[in-house]
Amino acid sequence: VQLQASGGGLVQAGGSLRLSCAFSGRTFSSYSMAWFRQAPGQEREFVAGIRGRGGSTSYSDSVKGRFTISRDNAKNTVALQMNSLKSDDTAVYYCAADATLILSSMRSASAYDYWGQGTLVTVSS
Repeated sequence: VQLQASGGGLVQAGGSLRLSCAFSGRTFSSYSMAWFRQAPGQEREFVAGIRGRGGSTSYSDSVKGRFTISRDNAKNTVALQMNSLKSDDTAVYYCAADATLILSSMRSASAYDYWGQGTLVTVSS
């Protein structure tokens, strides 16, 4: 499995960005997908996830209501629409994939077998 994240950049506080992650190598619809982020000096943290089967979603409390995760199984992509961005959202964002993830593990980075290279999001205040 290969994951290629894109869409990061510099945006002012209150603005929006849309991240995308292209998946290849296996049957995309069988994989649960997630976005994590890591700020300098911080641990990698869960942002949002979406199941492969059924498409149920989960969000961290810090982004709920501002970010939306979605997937397009025809295009093998997962997206993260980020609105009302804050300076605290500044981080490198990573997409992750796993085929055997159980719902209770969705927020755990160690549950994912595959990771993209990361894309930097910088929110200026």
